Amino acid sequence: MITVEKILIELQSHGVSEKKLKEVQKAYILAADIHNGQYRQSGEPYIIHPLNVAKNLLDMEIYDSDTISAALLHDTLEDAKIDFKKEDIARKINPTVAELVDGVTKMRRMQFSTKEEQSLANIRKITNGLSKDVRIILIKLADRLHNMRTLQYKSPEKQRENAIETKELFVPLALSIGAYQIKSELEDLSLMYTDPDVFQRITYEKKKLEDQRKEYLLMIKTKISDILKYNNIPNEILFRTKNICTTYQKILQGYKLENIYDLFYLKVLVNELDDCYRTLGLIHQEYPHINGRFKDYISNPRTNLYRSLHTTVAVDDKPTKIKIRTHDMDKVTAYGVSALWNIKNGMNQEETQDFIKERIPFVKSLMQIDETSKDDYEFIKKAKTNLLTEHVYVYDGGEIVELPAGSTALDFVYHTRPNLVDKLTNIIVNGKIVSDDYILQNTDSLEIKVTNKTDTIKQYVKLKNN
Repeated sequence: MITVEKILIELQSHGVSEKKLKEVQKAYILAADIHNGQYRQSGEPYIIHPLNVAKNLLDMEIYDSDTISAALLHDTLEDAKIDFKKEDIARKINPTVAELVDGVTKMRRMQFSTKEEQSLANIRKITNGLSKDVRIILIKLADRLHNMRTLQYKSPEKQRENAIETKELFVPLALSIGAYQIKSELEDLSLMYTDPDVFQRITYEKKKLEDQRKEYLLMIKTKISDILKYNNIPNEILFRTKNICTTYQKILQGYKLENIYDLFYLKVLVNELDDCYRTLGLIHQEYPHINGRFKDYISNPRTNLYRSLHTTVAVDDKPTKIKIRTHDMDKVTAYGVSALWNIKNGMNQEETQDFIKERIPFVKSLMQIDETSKDDYEFIKKAKTNLLTEHVYVYDGGEIVELPAGSTALDFVYHTRPNLVDKLTNIIVNGKIVSDDYILQNTDSLEIKVTNKTDTIKQYVKLKNN
């Protein structure tokens, strides 16, 4: 069971000062006092929840003491039976923690005439938190993660309601900040309550396939590990599988479970960036790679900071997927921007926030949408269309461009060179001329030819406006 003593020991082991440790301890004592006599539907004392939210943040490698203190206090402004305000937290702990707790609280403390209005405004508050202080979103994700892990104590109606909200809002949010591990767990937990029969069936069938194929992959793992050790490349190789929800999405696309080639794969972790490419070369020397199934997300990282090499090789005529990255890249892949507080240890808090806002287009786009939206409905409509959705990644010369899934070739032109749309002659994808309504696929390479195409553009604008 998680305790405040364990939290303090972990923070201390990561260099948190005695002054800051005392603030965390004060935050816990304050939270325990305010939640005294309150219980969760599981029957546990309520204080167990903020302790677990703090633990989730530590698991995400967030050792910022203000964030941990805010996690312990995140429900106090909402649940206090006494007159307890943001100013009290600022006075008893510090102003930064007070702002963080207030930011989390404002995401749900709003009154509206309809449930739809409340939902829209809450979503706007949650997503907008990214542009204010990313730590607010990290606390909210950690909070939602613990609530979803304990959802079995809710009524069936509340279970489904929370699962749908998690799938529609928190899963895309986790993906947008690059927190793939959190995204995967949240969407699996959502599927478990929205489609329990599907979840159980795929879990069972996937486990049977894993038992059949694991020995084969472990054999390859041993071979690659030996090769890397011989070439003085320290490494860690892990057996990994797609999560249940992603597997289900593949099945809905028409794949049979046994034909999903990357259902199981190997992840190779090394220490240095150069070792990634050396490892790739050594693997390709041992096993022939399959054309068209190599992706370099290190030199061309995804817009949510994801970096890795992907290759698929043939082993005994079986396609086998392998991902190669450094340990630091892997931390960012698992927990997204939260890992930057640990990795970017040369930056202070403000510099890290600025780095995140500058490097992640999602945050910049969110700020632009917020500035140009006249009400919550318009904000959510734009955010869902442009941000809270799956994305496609295409190449514009040597640069990666991120667009919403389902974007067309003409959408690419509007996004990258809106000043040239009335002069467009052809759009070329992977060396071939395509129609304006061609649906873009991941890794497509685009170029445009320009002269005049006013009539087509006018028709497209009219169609878009309708």
